[in-house]
Amino acid sequence: MSDAIAYSTIRELGARYRKRELSPVEVTRVLLARIEKLDPALNAFVTLTADRALADARAAEELLRRGDDRPLLGIPIAHKDIYCTRGIRTTGGSALLADWVPDVESTCGRRWQDAGTVLLGKLITHEFAMGLQFPGHRFPPARNPWNVNHIPGGSSSGSGAALAAGLVHGATGSDTGGSIRGPASFCGIVGLKPTYGRSSRAGVLTLSWTLDHTGPMARTVEDCALLLQPLAGHDPLDPASSLAPVDDYTAPLGRDVRGLRVGVIRNYFFEGVDPEVERAFEEAMATLRRLGADVRDVQIPSLKATHSFLLILLAEAYAYHERDLREHPELYGDVLRERFLAGALVTAAEYVQAQRIRSEICRETAEVLRDVDVLATPTSPKPATPFAQAHDPEFGFPRSNMPPFNITGSPTLALPCGFSASGLPLSLQLAGRPFDEATVLRVGHAYEQATSWHTRRPPV
Repeated sequence: MSDAIAYSTIRELGARYRKRELSPVEVTRVLLARIEKLDPALNAFVTLTADRALADARAAEELLRRGDDRPLLGIPIAHKDIYCTRGIRTTGGSALLADWVPDVESTCGRRWQDAGTVLLGKLITHEFAMGLQFPGHRFPPARNPWNVNHIPGGSSSGSGAALAAGLVHGATGSDTGGSIRGPASFCGIVGLKPTYGRSSRAGVLTLSWTLDHTGPMARTVEDCALLLQPLAGHDPLDPASSLAPVDDYTAPLGRDVRGLRVGVIRNYFFEGVDPEVERAFEEAMATLRRLGADVRDVQIPSLKATHSFLLILLAEAYAYHERDLREHPELYGDVLRERFLAGALVTAAEYVQAQRIRSEICRETAEVLRDVDVLATPTSPKPATPFAQAHDPEFGFPRSNMPPFNITGSPTLALPCGFSASGLPLSLQLAGRPFDEATVLRVGHAYEQATSWHTRRPPV
């Protein structure tokens, strides 16, 4: 019974609520018991809000009795712990904010609350969405439900682990260089980085002003579409928020992909790729071809300079944290403190040149997207890294396939496309034109429904 409830889709839960087969209170109690049983080994939650969850569930139950048909009503969710929650501890995964209780609510949190969700709590994040929790850190790291000796990806590590283990039905993530898509890839779930400016960042701790995105994480593409719907739209509290119209993200999901053009970027994304990852990706492209998509190779030459993204990230992160680094350096994890301080060494000339390179990558990507509808790549070059390797300070900044789409701000989806021989998830990445989340979700949903990867469950 617990697994059946825990791994239901949002649509399935909603249908059972309205048939009176299940109630939000019953589901919430099942998940709270599941968290109590499984989370000590996973460390996904940093703060559990059981009383708040039951109160939200009771309120949803009453609204269901009155015929309220909102799709997220009574759906259990949790927030990455860089999302401010009024009256609820928000740590940023750091000793600096270990006991901070904000008096504001993030716009994303408020919008999901207004949609009727049930808040189960706050999910651990890499420190300030960048610094991996090393041994001796203030908060223990989340662990990958597929193999607890491997990382769940970051920085939305708790979100990825909680969803894979069936502890929540939706979670927020943030994505500056892959922090939604990385955990989605390593934990075998679905994560969507919307277009830059599509989902508000107001009330979310900053890492990099020009690279930060907020977005939903779930276990299916349709669940991500349902979770994105209330998040999308202009927010005057976020200076980067767009006025672009909001699409109906679930409407196109039933349509096939016959005739849609899928561009496979062969340069950059396949450098050093694991053979198992490459094989799973090619099989995914074969599936899309069978579904009628026109899959073709494309090139974006400027991606060879993607590493310039780090100059932008580090400079902006240092600017945000400068005062606290001066006043309380001991409250930052050793590795993160060194990373942030490296941002002080980025010169104005280097920052400007990095932004010029960024403009060229954006220009070339937009040009390619005039000829294809979506771009496809492996989400990560390799499966989840063992903790023993990731906890080596020399691990540094591992090569990633995700930053190019933070540079461009493109809507980008990560979803399961296979498993390694050792049982670790592999992932497909799809990116599209600005504010065309609907097409990206449509292609992802068509692939997902033609395969069974999303139905696999970790051994928890």
